[in-house]
Amino acid sequence: MPFLGQDWRSPGQSWVKTEEGWKKTTADDKNNNVSVESFCKAEEEECFIKENLLLSLSYDMAAKKRKKDLMNNNSKVPYFHREKWIYVHKGSTKERHGYCTLGEAFNRLDFCSAIKDTRRFNYVVRLLELIAKSQLPSLSGVAQKNYMNILERVVQKVLVDQQNVRPIKELLQTLYVSLCGLVQDMGKSVLVGNINTWVHRMENIMQWQHQLDNIQINRPKSTGMTLTDLPASLQLNIMERLSDGRDLVSLGQVCPELGALTEDRLLWKRLCQYHFTDRQIRKRLLVSDKGHLEWKKMYFKLSRCYPHREQYSDTLHFCTHCHILFWKDTNHPCTANNPESCTMALYPQDFINLFNF
Repeated sequence: MPFLGQDWRSPGQSWVKTEEGWKKTTADDKNNNVSVESFCKAEEEECFIKENLLLSLSYDMAAKKRKKDLMNNNSKVPYFHREKWIYVHKGSTKERHGYCTLGEAFNRLDFCSAIKDTRRFNYVVRLLELIAKSQLPSLSGVAQKNYMNILERVVQKVLVDQQNVRPIKELLQTLYVSLCGLVQDMGKSVLVGNINTWVHRMENIMQWQHQLDNIQINRPKSTGMTLTDLPASLQLNIMERLSDGRDLVSLGQVCPELGALTEDRLLWKRLCQYHFTDRQIRKRLLVSDKGHLEWKKMYFKLSRCYPHREQYSDTLHFCTHCHILFWKDTNHPCTANNPESCTMALYPQDFINLFNF
């Protein structure tokens, strides 16, 4: 008696209706047909998934590139951070991983607004000069680009305001000399980026120097009393407020009357005593033929041997209690509760030394 259904004794054959009629097929043929169809479907699904994956990756890469360009200042409009304070941590803890570097602090603090503030301008310029002398290789690629962007802002401000020309020219010269030595050691990974990029930046520095050399100081329109109209005692009182001897020399070149006042020995004596200690002054004594001390010559001789006393209207402050680095006018919680006990002012060199650990 023939079997009508499939069981363990069945030979595994079945009848299948086709266009040509009924045909007998085996289980292997059926499995092959099913496997081919399933393989085709799987291949189509895989291609569809790959297309979607590539599209999503392209979108993610585009978004990441935009974000990277924003952070790296590669976009047409440079991005500047606006943070007025940052947390300075020097090691990894359970709560915080990593540490704050000089480049990170330079990136995150609001130096773009600081150069617009007259009180902080000299502070930022001095900080840029110290970084140009020795700290530029320690900055990250983002910080180095941010450094050049801020420097460009400083130069443009000087060209517009026509003030502080000399310190910016000295800053550009210091930076150019440092880059000349660093570019020669590009194989030692002292600078981040292509050498052509840094050559282009050096060309920009030379262009800025040329613009500052050819700057035309517009004489302000006289609307009333001028410096020469004041009594000599008041003129001397104003000159005593100048902390740089080169400014006194420049002022003395305006007219013969002011030139005579700028040769006042007491004026140069106070300038020497302000910038240098008594021990330093005693080592560089200069006596004239008449037996008087040459305070003006001593000042410039001392300036070549010792650094000047730094004076800033506003500086960065560091809270030793919560390790916050902030500008003076920022409403820091510690200063509100206990203004003077846990904060200290940081001069530019102190700011750099804070991250040398």
